[in-house]
Amino acid sequence: MEPTLRIGLVVGAASVDLGGSAGVTVTGPDRALVARLGPGIIAKVTPRPGKVLVSGPGPGSRVEAATLVIRAEPGGFIRVNSREYRGEIVLFRDRTGVTAINRIGIEEYLAGVVSAESGIKDPGDVEALRAQTIVARTYALRNAGRREAEGFDLYASVEDQVYGGVGAETALGRDAVALTRGQVVTYQGDLIDAFYSSTCGGRTSIGTEIFKGANRPYLRSIDDAPAGGRAYCSISPRFTWREEWTGDVLRATLRKTLPVVAQVPGAEAEGLRSLAVNGRTPSGRVATLDIVLRQRTVSIDGPQVRQVLRLPDGQLLRSTLFTMNTRAKGGKVAGIVLDGHGSGHGVGLCQWGAIGRARAGQKASDIITAYYAGTTIVRRY
Repeated sequence: MEPTLRIGLVVGAASVDLGGSAGVTVTGPDRALVARLGPGIIAKVTPRPGKVLVSGPGPGSRVEAATLVIRAEPGGFIRVNSREYRGEIVLFRDRTGVTAINRIGIEEYLAGVVSAESGIKDPGDVEALRAQTIVARTYALRNAGRREAEGFDLYASVEDQVYGGVGAETALGRDAVALTRGQVVTYQGDLIDAFYSSTCGGRTSIGTEIFKGANRPYLRSIDDAPAGGRAYCSISPRFTWREEWTGDVLRATLRKTLPVVAQVPGAEAEGLRSLAVNGRTPSGRVATLDIVLRQRTVSIDGPQVRQVLRLPDGQLLRSTLFTMNTRAKGGKVAGIVLDGHGSGHGVGLCQWGAIGRARAGQKASDIITAYYAGTTIVRRY
């Protein structure tokens, strides 16, 4: 039997917009009808003490309860904050506001994940898309329930997997889901920890370089290139990159990030003396970054470096596979330049590497076993 998932679309919101192109019904958990919103009508969902309130225009479109279930009428989808979804929506009051979850079969969920995650639009890349689908299905089943304390299974964001609902679906993605139905990746009979990222930069990471406890035989570092050739992911627009900070911009960045990541008062960033890479992981990524301040040296481990050296717009640093050049003036850092490779943590499947492998003629099974050594693809349902 196909599993059902609960996807957290909105958590702790002050309000949620709700509607549907063909109209939606509003029921209690017992499926007793309490309201109906006609085609194109948008209602506002707001929190009340212990309840949520749905209020829309017209008679009979105002109702409140601890939990409400929304279903689309035939031929339509449910619209939550301008995005459309299959399945049903469950609304409830959480600690800080409104939570909206999408209760949906895993195969329909995957149709809204695989194209959003991979970005694949070329029919020539379908084997990479099929590999992504099998890996995403494995991730979803392996991690179902990890957000149970919040009332659902997975977030609809990069915290788990990017899920965009109906608007993220493509014909290629739906075909990939249908053709791999029920297929998952296992190691010695168990679902694997199906980590993946955008671009490994030419070599994947060992699981424990990034994730504590991820000591898995199949999460090893591999050279992501054919013998004597360029890396499969060299076609990625993020395969190589450069980022530069002036001293002032770097100190402004550290004022924001050091308190969060290292519990160091932001004011101490003004005394920034130097930065230095202190060791590298087996895959060549930064193991520790030493930030020398006026009164102390702060050592940041590899996975947190991307959070500390955020870009000026607040985005994470693309990866920790970089070299660094520092300019100093008057005993202070005047600027740094990072020349890097890749995007993401680099553990497991490399999404752009998978595309490169597909273009080289590899099948989905070849791609998966290349990135997760010793694993097996099986059909679970």
